[in-house]
Amino acid sequence: MKKIGLTGGIGSGKSTVARILLAMGYPVYFSDDRSKQLTQTHPDIRKGLTELIGTQIYRDNRLDRSALALAIFSDGALREKVNQIIHPVVRADFDRWVEEQTHSIVFNEAAILFETGAAERFDAMVLVTAPLELRIQRVMKRDLCSHEEVVSRINHQWTDAQKMLLADAVIVNDEVQPLIKQVEHMLIRLA
Repeated sequence: MKKIGLTGGIGSGKSTVARILLAMGYPVYFSDDRSKQLTQTHPDIRKGLTELIGTQIYRDNRLDRSALALAIFSDGALREKVNQIIHPVVRADFDRWVEEQTHSIVFNEAAILFETGAAERFDAMVLVTAPLELRIQRVMKRDLCSHEEVVSRINHQWTDAQKMLLADAVIVNDEVQPLIKQVEHMLIRLA
């Protein structure tokens, strides 16, 4: 079974590409969505986050995502510690998910596969890119946040130029070039 990482910076449209792959019949593991579920339910994550940050990080038995985001985007060392708590659990969950799949190719959609070194676990890497201002506008609309907040998040990720050097295929999601055609071409190249 071939495992392909599908990544891109915030607002690039990697989830849109992932939904196209799903519609084409390919299994896709949505790391960010699973991570959100696991931070609510997995005892090791809950224990690690409360020991690191305090019990107030869970309010009404739910992770306070806004407080966590604010804390980790302003403190790189804390962000790394949080990643060390969450990422191993998500990786193990992905490995279990892969074992349940029967398709010859599976995809893992995640924002920071290169940044965390997780890209090494895949047979190929696909990068979804988009013009910076379009990414900012998408995230502002989706998350109802300010321009400055989005730029701060973007600045904590690798640039597209850095990721392109390591990607096996690049899909440009600029709302001009047809996505389905690019996805089909990528599948021919990487299958």
